[in-house]
Amino acid sequence: MTGYGKAVAEIANKKVTVELRAVNSKQLDLSMKVNSQYREREMEFRSMIMKSLQRGKVDLSVNVETLNESADAPHINREILKEYFNQIEDVRNELGFVQFNQQATSAAILMQTLLRMPDAIHTVQPVIEAEELDAVTRVVANAIDAFVEFRTQEGLSLYRVFCEKINNIRTLLASIEPFEKDRTERIRQNILDKLQQLPVDYDRNRLEQEMIYYIEKLDINEEKHRLENHLNYFMETMDAEMDAGGTGKKLGFIAQEMGREINTLGSKSNQAEMQRIVVRMKDELEQIKEQVLNVL
Repeated sequence: MTGYGKAVAEIANKKVTVELRAVNSKQLDLSMKVNSQYREREMEFRSMIMKSLQRGKVDLSVNVETLNESADAPHINREILKEYFNQIEDVRNELGFVQFNQQATSAAILMQTLLRMPDAIHTVQPVIEAEELDAVTRVVANAIDAFVEFRTQEGLSLYRVFCEKINNIRTLLASIEPFEKDRTERIRQNILDKLQQLPVDYDRNRLEQEMIYYIEKLDINEEKHRLENHLNYFMETMDAEMDAGGTGKKLGFIAQEMGREINTLGSKSNQAEMQRIVVRMKDELEQIKEQVLNVL
């Protein structure tokens, strides 16, 4: 769900820069910072993003840099400034104040006062034509395309990582089989050795029944079969819905089921070699779970 997209264009003597950033989130959380000149298109920008993105905490920024600063620079409103000065002169005469000192300091103070008066500085608000708004909209669309392309490349990298981790777990699962056969015979022999040390006789038929029951409880064939199915289902889900989106949650659920089977294998292993293999399988699975958070 993480991603970044950027597009830049020169429009009507302006440099427009659009940036789109996203981090992981359970749903689409959109934040927008659009220059006031293009605020009327904000809802359209939001709609465009919602059509292309499904999840993530997304930030959109539309910044404008004027290439010819003098064109939109603030201007002193000379007529209003003169009127303020004349009114100040009239008030001075009416109140009998002494003539203003013509020294530079007094003149500077007077000028600062005049410039602070309302409407003394006039800023020309440029008229934004529909063509310019359409051009900016296209820049936003280009940024969204760049963002989607970034996510696509990240998705392909994640796909390769998942394939590697799934194959590692599959290989580790197959490596359990030699230890499994040896484990069953070892458990059976240990029980018989303990019984032979007892000073009393025992019912051998009942022993065989209890032995079968005990060994069946430690049997891991069912867990191995279910884990193998989960591994296959994980790969099938990636291949079937790779371009559809909305796969992240499903892959997360499958990874949880894989974790349950691996944990059961660990609790039933009862052998150091098998437990080491289970630990390595858990390590591979944790890496899958971490990366699944980046999948839509």
